[in-house]
Amino acid sequence: MKIEVFGTGCAKCHQLEKHVAEAVRETGVTAEVVKVDDIAQIMNRGIIFTPALAIDGETKVSGRVPSVKEIKQFLGT
Repeated sequence: MKIEVFGTGCAKCHQLEKHVAEAVRETGVTAEVVKVDDIAQIMNRGIIFTPALAIDGETKVSGRVPSVKEIKQFLGT
């Protein structure tokens, strides 16, 4: 599983990174977590609002920070 966190370094982006790490740790899923902070890459993916979260190439959330519980649901737990 590949989890991508999109953001340019704002406080909400850092909060999303923490939530993703916690959700991965709590669920025990095997995942590659990638931080994408290059604005060109973010825009090429069609993401207009950050922070954003994608799992296996599918954007799940954009423009807000999902809760750990919500991320765990995205992970299938």
